[in-house]
Amino acid sequence: MLKDYLRLHFIVFLWGFTAILGKLISLPPVELVFYRTLIASVGLIGLLVLRGLPWRVPTGQALRLLGVGALVAAHWITFFLAARLSSVSVCLAGMATLALWTSLLEPLLLRKRFQPYEILLGLLAMVGLYLVSQAEFDQLLGLGVAILSAGLSALFSVLNARLIKDHPPLRLTLYEMAGACLSIMVFLIARPAFGGPLPSLDPTPADWLWLLLLAGVCTVYAFSASVELMKRLSAFAVNLTINLEPVYGIVLAVLMYWLAVPGFGQERLSLGFYAGTFIILLSVLIHPLLNQWQLRRRKPTADEAVSLVER
Repeated sequence: MLKDYLRLHFIVFLWGFTAILGKLISLPPVELVFYRTLIASVGLIGLLVLRGLPWRVPTGQALRLLGVGALVAAHWITFFLAARLSSVSVCLAGMATLALWTSLLEPLLLRKRFQPYEILLGLLAMVGLYLVSQAEFDQLLGLGVAILSAGLSALFSVLNARLIKDHPPLRLTLYEMAGACLSIMVFLIARPAFGGPLPSLDPTPADWLWLLLLAGVCTVYAFSASVELMKRLSAFAVNLTINLEPVYGIVLAVLMYWLAVPGFGQERLSLGFYAGTFIILLSVLIHPLLNQWQLRRRKPTADEAVSLVER
């Protein structure tokens, strides 16, 4: 159990680095996500072939996985767009609504009971992230786009909590990355017909380096590992821990500023930052305790009993 949580925090650290990479890569958000998903799809196919794992699924299931992949694409595009419309701090602050989104969507889609303490912890984490980000009025558009991105992330995370029961993590991730890539490809082809700009598909050598890091480490490894963890951790527990992503991202942004990397403004670590970090850590640590307390109060279901034995 502890090993799973430590691994989850490492994955969240990698996701915190994606906002930094989004600033370093010069491509527009849609083209950036296209290359990210294309490289990730090729890498996942290679992994499946090397390990001799089956990758084919029935047509109906494949379409569902590809559809979830389109949601992943929409989440990543809005995430990188929010990072361009505002600062790294404000963009990541919008992801504070992820836990609240999940606490609402998980009971609706997975037919679970609403847990008041999960909603309260989500709200608590939002307060902490607001203190960390100290979002400014002139960056509300970026904040709004980030909140939308958080909702999309919560939606596909909850759907994956159900899909992981039927598909191995690598195969599930492959189809979702392929679905994301194909949906963006259709969008890029159709965009000029509606008066949009032509695709900008000419990465610089530096872009290729960052894209390979983004796709290989922050996508193929982190995404598939997070899906695999959902076998043992609830979608809410995973997404609540993801609230630490802004903390990691802001610390990395400060490091980029100290290293005088172009494109990074000054990130001030004020008293609000430390207060917000404490609140976020508190909400993350309280959740598993409340979850175990809730399980002791009632008789666990068959699936929960099996899960507890496995742990």
